[in-house]
Amino acid sequence: MAHAVSLEPLLLLQVGAAGGSVTGWSTIYNLRSGRLNSLLFSSSASLRRNDRVQGVFLSANFGVRVGRRASSVGHGLSRVPVRCCSYGDTEDKLNLEDFNDLERSNQPYGVPEMKVPDRWDVIGLGQAMVDCSGVVSDEFLDRLGLVKGTRKVVNHEERGACISALDGCSYKLNAGGSLSNTLVALARLGAGHNSEPSLNVAMTGSVGSDPLGGFYRTKLKRAKVHFLSNPIPGGTTGTVIVLTTPDAQRTMLSYQGMSSIIDYNEALEQQIANSKVLVVEGYLWELPETVETIARACRNTREKGILVALTASDLSCVNRHREKMWDVMSESADMIFCNVDEARALLGSDISLTPSMAAGLLSKCCPLVSVTDGARGSYIGLKGEVTYIQPAPCVPLDTCGAGDAYAAGVLYGFLRGVPHIKGIGNLAARVAAMVVGQHGTRLKKEDAKELVSSIPTFTRTPVGLMNLTANEEQSVSA
Repeated sequence: MAHAVSLEPLLLLQVGAAGGSVTGWSTIYNLRSGRLNSLLFSSSASLRRNDRVQGVFLSANFGVRVGRRASSVGHGLSRVPVRCCSYGDTEDKLNLEDFNDLERSNQPYGVPEMKVPDRWDVIGLGQAMVDCSGVVSDEFLDRLGLVKGTRKVVNHEERGACISALDGCSYKLNAGGSLSNTLVALARLGAGHNSEPSLNVAMTGSVGSDPLGGFYRTKLKRAKVHFLSNPIPGGTTGTVIVLTTPDAQRTMLSYQGMSSIIDYNEALEQQIANSKVLVVEGYLWELPETVETIARACRNTREKGILVALTASDLSCVNRHREKMWDVMSESADMIFCNVDEARALLGSDISLTPSMAAGLLSKCCPLVSVTDGARGSYIGLKGEVTYIQPAPCVPLDTCGAGDAYAAGVLYGFLRGVPHIKGIGNLAARVAAMVVGQHGTRLKKEDAKELVSSIPTFTRTPVGLMNLTANEEQSVSA
């Protein structure tokens, strides 16, 4: 059965073969068994029967009918049913030069070494998860016994069963996660536009030594986000399977893998000590093994004079872990990013608390708090004073990732020295609007460049939280 390829270029994990000569070829990787599911070659490709798969690469022309190319698989290799999957996005194009770099890497699924800067602008601490997203029917969910619209934590076998059921469907892999969305947007905003020095952005988290771990690190590298953590030998990388039904409801299956392990060691502590801002993802509170690690990392970071920013991540996460989140927030946080529901949950309040009141109250405990309220705009609290930010105009297509983009805008404005809350908030609202006006959660490179080119150049260095001012006409007391 043939399935049309939907994206160009296709992107999976890089694949090389020991002793083989491979040019212009494609592969599909079997997530269940860790083996190649299909080999799709051009006429110039060759591969010996016993060659060992080394890495990952998938590149094909737009519109290729994959089923027609399966006949070129030769050399005695057994044929298997072709499954067509769409990988990556048009922002991150891997070419043969990238493949050669990966093939030369000392690590089986590693990425080429990136120059490590003397100082980081932002380091993110969070879950490293690969997103696997596809469109399915209600009957598909029923067959797997899944309740539509819910989020479920699954084990390795349950993940494999779902991936197996997706055979024959078109789905997409991405280096996912709320924190990675924010960091990629920040790196693209800070990519050296207008002759400005590029922002140095990094992430730390846990991935396995499996191909998905290499895929995750490669994707972040392509987005100019350094991944500081080494893969865990023999470990499996966490995944989130997002199943969207025709009514646009999303059902999520989360497989934690190695993402539940945060190795806060001396090397990482030193990296954070050489940064300006540490951003901690709220989803980490879902992992019991990491709670003490988070508290220690935030405490040590704050003691060194580095700013600590926390993301609330999800309402249910806040409801389950409010007390522990509040302990870290009140003791160590300088910035909090949340929506209005998450802000109310942090305060233990109900819907009677307005977004403005929530931002003001939280900012009396933590110096800077942003509270987003969807199409109604947002509020930024600074030491008890609240500034209302109007939403930027856009035609909404997909609100997923808007809060992540807003956080990136706040961080970018602060790091570039925008001296007042109104300017930072307006910038953040524009970044969020660009993501809301597209399909997908990542800010596009060209949109980032256009946005940065349209704003004034400030001091290029943070003015300091205590030196920020609010636009008096838009500022109200909480």
